[in-house]
Amino acid sequence: MNQTRKILVTSALPYANGSIHMGHLVEYLQTDIWVRFQKSRGHQCTYVCATDAHGTPIMIKAREQGVTPEALTEAVSQEFVRDFADFGVDFDNYHTTHSPENEALTIEMFEALRERGDIHTQEIEQAYDEKEGMFLPDRFVRGTCPFCGALDQYGDACENCGKTYTPAELIDPVSVISGATPVKRKSEHYFFRLGNYESMLRQWMRDAALDPNMVAKLEEWFEAGLRDWDISRDAPYFGFRIPGTEDKYFYVWLDAPVGYPASFRNLCARRPDLDFDEYWRPGHDTEVYHFIGKDIMYFHTLFWPAVLHGAGFRTPSSVFAHGFLTVNGQKMSKARGTFINARTYLDHLDPNYLRYYYAAKLGPTIEDIDLNLDDFVARVNADLVGKLVNIASRCAGFISKRFDGQLASALPEPQGFDKVAAAAEKIAEHYERREFSKAMRIVMTLADEANRYIDEHKPWQMIKDDANAPAVQAVCTQGINLFRSLMIYLEPVVPDLAARSRAFLNETAWRWDDAGTPLLGRSIERFKPLLTRVEADAVAKMLEQSRESLEETAGSQDDDEDPHISIDDFMKVDLRIATVTAAEAVDGADKLLRLTLDLDGETRQVFAGIKSAYEPATLVGRQVVVVANLKPRKMRFGLSEGMVLAAGDGGREIFLLSPDTGAKAGMRVK
Repeated sequence: MNQTRKILVTSALPYANGSIHMGHLVEYLQTDIWVRFQKSRGHQCTYVCATDAHGTPIMIKAREQGVTPEALTEAVSQEFVRDFADFGVDFDNYHTTHSPENEALTIEMFEALRERGDIHTQEIEQAYDEKEGMFLPDRFVRGTCPFCGALDQYGDACENCGKTYTPAELIDPVSVISGATPVKRKSEHYFFRLGNYESMLRQWMRDAALDPNMVAKLEEWFEAGLRDWDISRDAPYFGFRIPGTEDKYFYVWLDAPVGYPASFRNLCARRPDLDFDEYWRPGHDTEVYHFIGKDIMYFHTLFWPAVLHGAGFRTPSSVFAHGFLTVNGQKMSKARGTFINARTYLDHLDPNYLRYYYAAKLGPTIEDIDLNLDDFVARVNADLVGKLVNIASRCAGFISKRFDGQLASALPEPQGFDKVAAAAEKIAEHYERREFSKAMRIVMTLADEANRYIDEHKPWQMIKDDANAPAVQAVCTQGINLFRSLMIYLEPVVPDLAARSRAFLNETAWRWDDAGTPLLGRSIERFKPLLTRVEADAVAKMLEQSRESLEETAGSQDDDEDPHISIDDFMKVDLRIATVTAAEAVDGADKLLRLTLDLDGETRQVFAGIKSAYEPATLVGRQVVVVANLKPRKMRFGLSEGMVLAAGDGGREIFLLSPDTGAKAGMRVK
């Protein structure tokens, strides 16, 4: 056994604006498996988390529900705790970012950074909703993309062309909250000088041994230049007020990661064996690891280490990022029933199934994983039920019926058990590196060998001759011990199944090293089914319930619309041939051309984001395909009365759709 390590582990803080779903669970189950493994090895491993409780979305959602933000986040936290517990996620402490510990630590870090000269103020111009009397976060402004002309885009990035911008650059912006047109208003904000920490961050990257894909992304950000980070927001806002101000609050992305040390400090107050400074101040032989999704790498690998270092705290030992979850090869969809909440899953299926399936898929990289539901049913039934539990069920009956539940005092073929015991360190190495899928493959290969051992000795035939009774007891004792060692290796993944197995074996607890010592001359309980097969009907009912839940919550901000349309919807689109009679660049727009179109005597003006691919003069006289019944859109440059169709990836790669020769203006496209 290696020297005992002191390890602190966190998962990203779930935001209090929705329920835990299958995608979230990738992270929490991955983290929990790793923590349980460390504890089984005898290390002091502490796992903390908290609800991310602040921000404008929380404030607005609470107002819509007629409750205080505190009441909303408390209710959501209780739901989170129940869901996590029922999936076997075993936090040592679960807290909230809206806590005294978090406020005190956030202010401490802010003041330390300000004293170092890393905080400065700057007047910025923002979108302001006069009807609501508030500044609008970027995602609360929608409008037309200034680059490609795509309609109804968020105020920070276009989902069509991928360009980023500010809400002030949007064409025809509107407030998501009130529908009013925002005005521009100036306000003083606090900024953190992230660029001061580039050399420190590069050194931390090397020390943390980050995944190569993470390093590549970090290099992109370094090459683009580290920008000063806006860490304040204006009232009204649900969060912590910045000391010395009346209407300025810490931005949620400053105080949210502070929730990690804050939750740990809250635990330290109840655990005298834990010392806050030993884990969060420099110079101690402790380890701190953050498990996160790849979508929040910027905050955890640049902003957070820089803030910690500048404020006099220790930086993370490393940050482990995972990919996203797809279901049946596609993005999770409420319309298809594959946007599945944790509670919906629990209503139909055993959590051990999902824990094992994710483990069988997970590795240490940021690659996405797929939950293929047919494969889910087949793999769980084949591996957990058909291979692993089957070992115990094939042997236990003979021990109970013929030997009064008593195991033999020696193994008939110790070398078979020794092979399983010898795999402990290789399996542990895979767990340590978060190579869970490799660990599962080794365990199931050994389970296959255990079943072959039973097949070869055929205790059901041997028992027909009373003279073979001692041999039957020995063979079945060997089988039971092979099952036990494999269950010890799998306990971090399927803790409930392991607990039922311990009860069957009359044991109260396991350590990792116990897999190398056989259980002999002991009495075991009568065997009861440890795990039933996954039924396809249960999966189908889970999907159906998810679709029903969608109908009940239609219109919520988490809706994932079905990407398909019906033929009836498509027939509503009026596609016509139009002739371009005039084309010109639009002053103040980098991507737009103003096209004048002739639809069989009817003149239309359309703005198209094709300037990067076409010179205006080359378009005059050309026939194009236009959506003729698109609702006119008022833009900053004028009224757009349709949409011309084009294909391509952007830039020079834009290709207008044109009819064959002989088409006439106004002709309907069939």
